[in-house]
Amino acid sequence: MSFVESLTNVGIGYGVAVATQLAVYPMFNFTVSIGENLSIALIFTCVSIIRSYVLRRTFEWLRIVKE
Repeated sequence: MSFVESLTNVGIGYGVAVATQLAVYPMFNFTVSIGENLSIALIFTCVSIIRSYVLRRTFEWLRIVKE
């Protein structure tokens, strides 16, 4: 179930990123195609996954060192 939770979290995060970009980019007069928008969201999603992994491993390492 942890894997399903992770996939769900990533999928929802990707959808939120795309929707946010569709709403925000026009406010700054950024014009991107839907393909570019999807690609940008994918890049940010990958960065988010890496960030979450690094933080999780760091906190796990800190927990082990404290023991």
